[in-house]
Amino acid sequence: MLYCMKPSRKDSPAFRNSAHRSVSAAAFSRGAELYDDVRPGYPASVAKLIDDSTHVADIGCGTGKLTQSLLRDGRVVYASDPSEDMVRVFTSRFPAVPVWRATAEATALSTGAVDALTCAQTWHWLDVSSASAEADRVIRPEGALLLCWNTLDVRHPWVLRLSRIMHSGDVLRDGFYPGVAAPWKLEREHRETWLQPITTDELFELMSTRSYWLRASENTRRKMTANLTWYLYERLGFDRGQVLPLPYRTDAFVYRRG
Repeated sequence: MLYCMKPSRKDSPAFRNSAHRSVSAAAFSRGAELYDDVRPGYPASVAKLIDDSTHVADIGCGTGKLTQSLLRDGRVVYASDPSEDMVRVFTSRFPAVPVWRATAEATALSTGAVDALTCAQTWHWLDVSSASAEADRVIRPEGALLLCWNTLDVRHPWVLRLSRIMHSGDVLRDGFYPGVAAPWKLEREHRETWLQPITTDELFELMSTRSYWLRASENTRRKMTANLTWYLYERLGFDRGQVLPLPYRTDAFVYRRG
């Protein structure tokens, strides 16, 4: 029942080991077009956190959800992602932005190449120690590391139940801090909530962009679809195609060398 459910207490998604993390992340090797259609972008306030950076690398760029707000007159933006499918869609959206396949642990950037490195919805898939060291190598001495996440705002009970049905593993506790290794020290944090208009049909599409769904069997997917159908139309009484204000929470963190 809704009143028995508790919000996440996690500071990061739970993986059994590095192999489990890698397999989960590899699920995003497909489905980039749907991801681009239904996953939200980031509030403009996130990109403004590194407004003084003229050369920026968006690592784990996906289809460019954060990249879009990083682009501005005179700024040089680079991008990379390990998924061929994500890079393909990114290129179609931002043909003028250099993009290549790479990971945050091995970006292929030259030493001191950028003023800032960004990771949106990405850091929890990484080896934190290796990614922190690589950021130290490629970011210039006074530069910044920006990490950010959009998560469903599960302080709303109906959204908490929705996140469980969708198996949204990246819903982290309110007020969480990501793990980042030396020499990086937290300089600034930014947290805000907002609403994304979304139809009930699009909620099924949103569920199908989750790592759990992408790795699931057809039988498991049928059960998830049945559960979401019951929840939206019987338990909550929404109409098919109804537009809902879906609450989101954005958490962003700026790090500089200690």
